[in-house]
Amino acid sequence: MFDYTARADLLQGRTILVTGAGKGIGAAAAKAFAAHGATVILLGRNVEALEHVYDQIEAAGHPQPAIYPLNLETALPHEYDELAATLEREFGHIDGLLHNAAQLGPMAPIEQYAADHWQRVMHVNVNAAFNLTRVLLPLLRLAADASIAFTSSSVGRKGRAFWGAYAVSKFATEGLMQVLADEMDGTSNVRANCINPGATRTSMRAAAYPGENPEKNPSPEDIMPVYLYLMGPDSQGINGQSFDAQ
Repeated sequence: MFDYTARADLLQGRTILVTGAGKGIGAAAAKAFAAHGATVILLGRNVEALEHVYDQIEAAGHPQPAIYPLNLETALPHEYDELAATLEREFGHIDGLLHNAAQLGPMAPIEQYAADHWQRVMHVNVNAAFNLTRVLLPLLRLAADASIAFTSSSVGRKGRAFWGAYAVSKFATEGLMQVLADEMDGTSNVRANCINPGATRTSMRAAAYPGENPEKNPSPEDIMPVYLYLMGPDSQGINGQSFDAQ
């Protein structure tokens, strides 16, 4: 497991947006960020799930979060612009952006992969992350030091049979991060890095490995050290790197 111990006030005064915040790693990250002092913006398509995470954060006595419902599969360009305008109006700037939302898609050989499934996975996993990053960069630039963390995968570093669009989208995610990080290097206070969560006890992992005993994998809460490290000031100057959470 990534070896890092975050101090209690690590993210005090920071505002961090988390996509896919309604469950799994996104929910765990949102709660971990809030527990260390951040105001968290919970973004996702399932309002009920987001409200559940919101209630847990409030019940724990952490800074009041915000909910922003957005379906990344269907969102149009003007909806991203509206999101940026709302965040600027409500928060002035943001200090962190965690790209966590993703679709797995079918586990199938390329020859049998349906084109519409391919387009959907690539859109949610790559195009939506691009669109969100593009509109939020002006708000990130306003922070004293800002962090963008993309979610990658081991199959985004070495292709593996039957992982189809998911694997290709994660290769693209690594590429998007590297291009952005190089553009930010020496010209901005914004840094960009990737996190590979590894085998974690989530619904996506269960869908990909239905015969696996989920208890053998760590929970989302167990892999939070790298997320806290990258969102906090201790990672200033760390840019363009890919981290393994475990």
